[in-house]
Amino acid sequence: MDVSLTLGLIGSGMIGSSLARLAVSAGLEVVLSNSRGPETLADLVAELGGRARAATPAQAARAADLVVAAIPLKAYRGLPAEALAGKTVLDTANYYPERDGHLAELDAGELTSSALVQRHLAGSHVVKAFNTITPHQLFSLARPAGAPDRSALPVAGDDPEAKTQAIRLLDVLGYDAVDVGTLADSWRSEPDTPVYIQPYLGEIPAMGVEAFLRWTYRTPGIVVPAARVADLVETAVRRPAGEARLPNGD
Repeated sequence: MDVSLTLGLIGSGMIGSSLARLAVSAGLEVVLSNSRGPETLADLVAELGGRARAATPAQAARAADLVVAAIPLKAYRGLPAEALAGKTVLDTANYYPERDGHLAELDAGELTSSALVQRHLAGSHVVKAFNTITPHQLFSLARPAGAPDRSALPVAGDDPEAKTQAIRLLDVLGYDAVDVGTLADSWRSEPDTPVYIQPYLGEIPAMGVEAFLRWTYRTPGIVVPAARVADLVETAVRRPAGEARLPNGD
């Protein structure tokens, strides 16, 4: 992948910030955005340095060669569909009804969450990615290509070229990729599946969501190579999406 490309981030919270740090470290240009306005990203932009700038979501979409939507699923209708037309969009969202509200099509298994995003972004090419790993581990487990302790992450998408672009981005940012199929197959990496979060953390103590997130920042993470990811994805059994709970939520 050409490292002169520009990565757009719609959503600059924990996952978005980790991706921004990895992208800048890899030599990419980064355009950050969130729902609160570019001025709220001044500290993060200052930390990232000259390769990063802040913009509105629509501006980030138009400026970027590739876009990551790092937002809660409940906010998907706010993605700027017109500005994202023709773009590859990497969707990191997971469906948690307690946060997102119940969505009948997802509860019934008629759609996966990324297929729902794709329906909203009809002119874009959505790829499910970066949704199975916690923010600190996403940053701390990144390794150069060929490293013996390199981890992998699952990806899914309907457009082969878009999926290839996503896989190349993962490689630049420090990860191998395991192709799990189409967006209809992306349930294999959704919450409550074997590849989701736990393999990258090991044994997770019982605690609430906020305590869990704090705990992940004290945990170095576990290397999960591509062969292991492929095995975990293969063993997945589909469960009702509406039963998903936030990690270690009480």
